[in-house]
Amino acid sequence: MVLTIAAFVLALSLLIAIHEYGHYRMAVACGVKVLRFSIGFGPVLLRWTSQKSGTEFALSALPLGGYVKMLDEREAPVATQERHRAFNVQPLRSRVLIVAAGPLANLGLAVLLYAVLNWGGVQMAVPVLGMPVPGSIAEQAGVVGGERVSRAGFDAPDLAPDDLQSVRSFEDLTWLLSQAALAGRDVRLLLDDGTQLRLGLAQLNAREVDADLFERIGLMAPLSKPEIGDVLPEGAAQAAGLRTGDLVLSVDDLPVRDSRQLRELIRASAPDGVAQVQRWRVDRAGQFLVLEVRPDVVVQPVGGAEQRQAGRTVGRIGAYIGAQPEMLTVRYGPLEGLWQGVVKTWDVSAMTLKTLGRMVIGEASLKNLSGPLTIADYAGRSASLGLSAYLLFLALISVSLGVLNLLPLPLLDGGHLMYYLWEGLTGRPVSEAGQARLQRVGVFVLVLMMSIALVNDVTRLFG
Repeated sequence: MVLTIAAFVLALSLLIAIHEYGHYRMAVACGVKVLRFSIGFGPVLLRWTSQKSGTEFALSALPLGGYVKMLDEREAPVATQERHRAFNVQPLRSRVLIVAAGPLANLGLAVLLYAVLNWGGVQMAVPVLGMPVPGSIAEQAGVVGGERVSRAGFDAPDLAPDDLQSVRSFEDLTWLLSQAALAGRDVRLLLDDGTQLRLGLAQLNAREVDADLFERIGLMAPLSKPEIGDVLPEGAAQAAGLRTGDLVLSVDDLPVRDSRQLRELIRASAPDGVAQVQRWRVDRAGQFLVLEVRPDVVVQPVGGAEQRQAGRTVGRIGAYIGAQPEMLTVRYGPLEGLWQGVVKTWDVSAMTLKTLGRMVIGEASLKNLSGPLTIADYAGRSASLGLSAYLLFLALISVSLGVLNLLPLPLLDGGHLMYYLWEGLTGRPVSEAGQARLQRVGVFVLVLMMSIALVNDVTRLFG
């Protein structure tokens, strides 16, 4: 809990500070006087006033936002000798730049974070396919498990293998698959042995990217050897004589290719509430053994609390199953790493906008909206995994914050840019009455979005 809170506060404070600093630096560059630069709301913890500019810098107790207060005739009287430094008298171009600088700073931070990760190298899973889900698109396409993907791309009649993009990691592949599913496009895979496979993802009519989507595609995870991990005391694995490091070769003479397949065979061992004895053939450091394993029977809930009594029975053996997938370090040079950071930021921004658009027209579930509880949970989890995972989390949230603030909603930066667009097209600003009406609409939409996100948080974490 302490790590989660600390990681969440650090992430939020950093991203807000970068956002507001973008506004601040652009305002100063445009000759606007900044009265106050504040990170957070509520009681002020730290305060410092610049002797040179007169700007007050403040850090407040609640890091849930921030603001840059500029000299503005609409908020307070301005001395004649300082009127030229007021925000409201600046030319339209300057006002647009000042308002846009905040979201663009967040997107720029994401580019930098992705670039840093690319330069330093990130541990990722090798793009070797695990055994596909039975009846899935991948199984229908001919995937059996163990294939290594070298290139992939959206399918087209005249697509040559060289036109496919290089796949360096399993994460590269899942990103492409999610983009293709949402776009309603089929995917072509080029394997290391030269074989080409076509995944018919256009038939999915995908509305969101989640575990259910990848189960329908059939590629849930990279290949993980069916190896026994820690064996729990007094479990079925210990009773059968299984040891940590045992590699399972077959169950009841059925060859086992990866850990997911082994877990499914164990789960299916008690269909009627009585566990069936399974004949396992294992490789123990080069010694081949045959062991009889009788999984324990447990009841797995199939729904809410009212359905728990009627849950289905599944088998468990009391041991962790699955070796870590084969990993590699993905690293880029200085220019390529920076460019890949730009590309990644663009791709994530585009997918975020597409998902928001699909939610507006009802083609994507509102469950995609996440609030502060989910963000805090992911902050803690990513921080526990190490610096690289935490920086990746920061980059993703920074993109989301930048894109969200560019939405054309009053109260957001995008809403102000919408006013300036009207001013640029008509030659006159939006009236105060018009802005007041639009702001009421904006407040309603934002409160609605935050309410849905909070309900999703509670359901996701505690439901």
